[in-house]
Amino acid sequence: MTPAPAPPGEAGSAAGERRSGDRRRRERRSAPRPAPQESWFGVLGREAQAAAGGESRWDSAFAPGADGGATESRFLTRQAQRIVDAGQTAFSRVYRAFLAARAAIGAMLLVTLVVAEVFGARPSVEVLALCLGYALLSIGLWLLPFSQPPAAPAARLRARQWLATIGVDIVCFSALHVLAPVAGLNYVALLVLPALMAGVVTPRRLALATSAAITFVLLGVAWLRVIGGGDATVLMTQAGLAGSGIFIITVLASELAGRLAREELTARGSLELARQQAQLNRLVIEEMQDGVLVVDRSGRVRAANPAACALLAPNGASLAAPFALRGVGAWSALVEAVDRAFFEGLWPEAGRDVTVEFEPGVSRTLRTRVRFTRRRDAPGSEEFCVLFIEDMRSVQARTLQEKLAAMGRVSAAIAHEIRNPLAAIAQANALLAEDAQGAEQRQLTSMVADNVQRLKRIVDDVMELTPGATHAASVVDAGAQAGAVCADWARMNGVAFGANGVLQIELPAEPLHVLFDAEHLRRVLVNLLDNARRHASNAPGAIQLMLHGRDANVALLTVLNDGPPIAPEVERYLFEPFFSTRSRGTGLGLYICRELCDRYGARIAFRLRAATRRHRNEFSIAMRRRALTAVAEAVNP
Repeated sequence: MTPAPAPPGEAGSAAGERRSGDRRRRERRSAPRPAPQESWFGVLGREAQAAAGGESRWDSAFAPGADGGATESRFLTRQAQRIVDAGQTAFSRVYRAFLAARAAIGAMLLVTLVVAEVFGARPSVEVLALCLGYALLSIGLWLLPFSQPPAAPAARLRARQWLATIGVDIVCFSALHVLAPVAGLNYVALLVLPALMAGVVTPRRLALATSAAITFVLLGVAWLRVIGGGDATVLMTQAGLAGSGIFIITVLASELAGRLAREELTARGSLELARQQAQLNRLVIEEMQDGVLVVDRSGRVRAANPAACALLAPNGASLAAPFALRGVGAWSALVEAVDRAFFEGLWPEAGRDVTVEFEPGVSRTLRTRVRFTRRRDAPGSEEFCVLFIEDMRSVQARTLQEKLAAMGRVSAAIAHEIRNPLAAIAQANALLAEDAQGAEQRQLTSMVADNVQRLKRIVDDVMELTPGATHAASVVDAGAQAGAVCADWARMNGVAFGANGVLQIELPAEPLHVLFDAEHLRRVLVNLLDNARRHASNAPGAIQLMLHGRDANVALLTVLNDGPPIAPEVERYLFEPFFSTRSRGTGLGLYICRELCDRYGARIAFRLRAATRRHRNEFSIAMRRRALTAVAEAVNP
């Protein structure tokens, strides 16, 4: 029965698939075939390095001995360490081993001839010359690599190397086998060495060709002896069995060499991954703000990161691990905590506080957390513990920052809700002020207006610190901005400004450009000047503002006043929000200054000057300098 013809669309698609299949087959046939594997060890030679991109994934700074320090022996056995340090591959090591074996066989041939001479079996001149020549060649080739600079390890035998090793062995051992009746010795076993060497360090085809050549030599010698009157069955059978054994040895050596090469490649890859992971772990631990100590049961610190060393020293000086915790009086409390952890095998999740007293009056409280290297299967099974230490001042500062962040979010939400009622109050008060008849009513409306403006400033201050509010930084001429702000502030506050005024300024003659926002810089200066005015006297020069370039990268703006020195118990809270020494103060002025400075990479600080100075209270702002040309290039590259 004739099948029904396919629809035109299906026929067209089938024809298209056949054409695409034919095209793919032609491309596969015309595509260049990959080069045959030069050796089983080719994956470990220069070819593998080129295929991997030409460079190792190892960081040279992390390689053994690269930094002049101890090697990463935790990940290497002694044999692996020696191999990696020497830069040898499996091919180079096996090749050296074969050269040593050939040298040993050459020496043993000479010893055998001497022993035969002693026992009265005098070898022929041909055998003696052949053994002596082979011994000199093999021993000389074995010594040659050590007398020359080591070359880059290859992955296969070059033509000259093959001729100097396997070729010489086949010729010499075959000649000795031919001369065996004269010498009175059997040299067939020596032919195993070139077959074994070919199976390991040459391609599969060349190894099989070498075995075939040796087999033909054995069969040829057997045929010659048959012609000379020997038993054909015995001689040919022996030659065939020996040739078969040579083939089997070659194939087995080739397979074992391939497995060795693959395992070494896997081991080197695993070693690289282990080193990469160790490097990453070390970088993470060294950059941690918390101190990390690895302590054993005897109280000896095996490893410590820089943060831990700084916390255990009175002035932050670095220690070098390993070192012993016992025997140092300042660390006695820490040693007791470690002993308790090993004894109990338990530690609170939140940690415990340990006080390290370096000397009377100089101490540091540390929050300690202990983690063990493995689960405790039985009491006393732990030998190491990981001790995390943190300065309690940092813990308290972090807790305070979290509280302030939460308070800021709540305050911003409340301030946002206050704005609308406050605007309504201001508008209603303005309408009442228009209809005010007497002085008493005008005084009340004025009082309401003043308090409305005060509440608006508080709301604006709180909203200014709302998380997520972003302002682009720009380049500002700090000298021009400071001069304009000081003039406006002095006029609005009725403060004498000038050489003999209460406010005196010292600005650079040349423009001094800094990275800031002009309006925010004005806000910071006004807050600092307001703060100085509240505490300074009315004498000339009671408030001074100075601006100069500290170096090529930093500009320093300083505001000084001659008011009473700020007490130490007040100084620690100067830049905290809602802290004020005035009953009507909001406590946000200096806090806003600090937050605005942080936005642009500037740093504000307070310093109490010496008692001999007139102006003891000093507020300074270190701002980043930035040239106009550099900013223009950054904006329009």
